Amino acid sequence: MRTFLLFALAGLIAQLVDGSLGMAYGVTSTSVLLAAGTAPAVASASVHLAEVGTTLASGASHWRFGNVDWRVVGILALPGAIGAVLGAYVLVNLTESAEPYMALVLLLLGVYVLLRFSSRAVAKRVVSGPKPGGKFLGPLGLVAGFLDASGGGGWGPVATSSLLASGRLEPRKVVGSVDTSEFVVALAASIGFLFALSTEEIDFTVVLALMIGGVIAAPFAAYIVRLLPARVLGTAAGGLIIITNTRTFLNGIDVSSSIVIPVLIVLAVLWIGAIVVAVRTSRRERALAEPAVVEEDGTPAAQA
Repeated sequence: MRTFLLFALAGLIAQLVDGSLGMAYGVTSTSVLLAAGTAPAVASASVHLAEVGTTLASGASHWRFGNVDWRVVGILALPGAIGAVLGAYVLVNLTESAEPYMALVLLLLGVYVLLRFSSRAVAKRVVSGPKPGGKFLGPLGLVAGFLDASGGGGWGPVATSSLLASGRLEPRKVVGSVDTSEFVVALAASIGFLFALSTEEIDFTVVLALMIGGVIAAPFAAYIVRLLPARVLGTAAGGLIIITNTRTFLNGIDVSSSIVIPVLIVLAVLWIGAIVVAVRTSRRERALAEPAVVEEDGTPAAQA
């Protein structure tokens, strides 16, 4: 029972992060399973099976709060499903990984996203140009789906960071659309794993625990993303991408933990500072944007 509750808590925390920032459910949950000694392919299969339930709940919640662009979902989901099936096959049959190189690319994307949203000059132009089309979303879905299944996580970091970096869709719609399309990707990956693996290798109690925790957290996460200003959400997402992929990259090139931990601590402190600045700036901008309240005689009203 204790193990079930621990995995349910892991699923809840992972979904709060994923549902509010559009990434990291797979990364978080897979990390927990690997730490518990689960084989990589089985860990990825278990997480994707759990995601069938969590992404359905998350997508419904985002739809309820108006965070979904269905055109983006429709174009992104099918290539993502194809990539996920291919990724599941590769993970089951291959042992080598290009994870450090992928993490480096995502790290650079994270830096770009963080600077884009935390900088006042850039943030004013955060949503510009036409909405992303098939030429952008198709290849993005294929690559993100493949990396998600073959790496135990990656749909959110790849798809969310790329859409945020494009600046062509507001952040809450990015998060909601990526989370909603992930249901199709998780379903396709799960089918691929079930064909490639023996079901006896998968602990369905763990899958159920992760799913229950994620489903409970889904509506709260969808509500959080609706409340956060674009600047704050973008800054939070950018920092999460940086920290997650810095750790992956450094571990992938066998950097000592005595170096990795201090680096992550420094990045976390800088990230928190950036979020604080983003919150203060958003409040100041909101106050400046509000129309002044005047008395009947035309004089400014006293501020409370």
